[in-house]
Amino acid sequence: SKFVQKPSHSIFEFAELNIAKDALRLHIFRSFSKYIRKYFKHPRILQLLEFPVLFLGAKPEKTPALYSLMNYADTALGTWYPMGGMHKIIEGFVQLAKEKGVEFKTGTEVQEIIVENNRAVGVKTAAGSYMADAIIAGADYHHVEQHLIPKSHRMYDENYWSTRTMSPSSLLFYIGVNRKVKGLKHHNLFFDAAFEQHASEIYDEPAWPEDPLFYVCAPSVTDASVAPEGKENLFFLIPLAPGMEHNEEKREEYLNIMLDRIAKQTGDNFKDDIEYCRSYAHKEFEEDYHAYKGNAYGLANTLLQTAFLKPKMRNKKVAGLYFAGQLTTPGPGVPPSIISGQVAATEVLKELNVKTHAVA
Repeated sequence: SKFVQKPSHSIFEFAELNIAKDALRLHIFRSFSKYIRKYFKHPRILQLLEFPVLFLGAKPEKTPALYSLMNYADTALGTWYPMGGMHKIIEGFVQLAKEKGVEFKTGTEVQEIIVENNRAVGVKTAAGSYMADAIIAGADYHHVEQHLIPKSHRMYDENYWSTRTMSPSSLLFYIGVNRKVKGLKHHNLFFDAAFEQHASEIYDEPAWPEDPLFYVCAPSVTDASVAPEGKENLFFLIPLAPGMEHNEEKREEYLNIMLDRIAKQTGDNFKDDIEYCRSYAHKEFEEDYHAYKGNAYGLANTLLQTAFLKPKMRNKKVAGLYFAGQLTTPGPGVPPSIISGQVAATEVLKELNVKTHAVA
């Protein structure tokens, strides 16, 4: 918590003796791969521990051991699910915000951030302009900088972004099955293929994976409300290299590969019982979210893209303009992105000289 709650405007935020000691205890200079092999030898356990690292933006041997905290969170703290689906978290935020007087303008994309005298004073949309004392951009950082503010006010140029190491994108399938499926739990990881080959096809020589690892979520196993009675709601995910070209044939091919491997492992072939199927990958991430290179998980969590080395939360050229989300501090993922919004909001209130209270 000492690290993630900092806005990381400067390296000097970390120039405290207790933080320096904690940094050493977190093994940020040791690789994830070497660290877990200090404790485990069995190849299946190593594969289970290394799989989450695929989503961090580098192979295990190039990822700081700090990120073993993900494994600790999974095994020691547990995986939590909001009944009704993940969108219930958003509904909770919206309800609380409305109780506090917040007004939402949905379906109204920002086309320009209005800058006057080097200060962000509002936004323009197709529905009109909205003025503000400060702005927190929660959209894709690259999109906001390169398309919504004048070039003279940008902190980074296209060359900067092109040299960033990105986390993977994902090929997703939303599947509705007209009966219950046997042999699946809420969370299912398929390791019936070589980890090293898939990792290399994401990070070393980006390509469509020949024999992918994948994840299957069956939330209707836990939560009956997310599927009609007697039916199943499934979600498939294959991590892919960012920036891949759209290929509809590949999507169909991978769907069949996953269905065949699920049937092999569970003994239940439900291919002919699918009544709803929708795919989602780079193309849709770009169209719906302006996600840079179609990424799904932000910047890679490498040592040189951690904390104050990430794109800054505060624009130094435009007063009152802040950023939150997966491309700034503390980083990608649902909890870090939520924390990012909290930290950015606190920084805005400081600038506006508004007294704040601690947020749990």
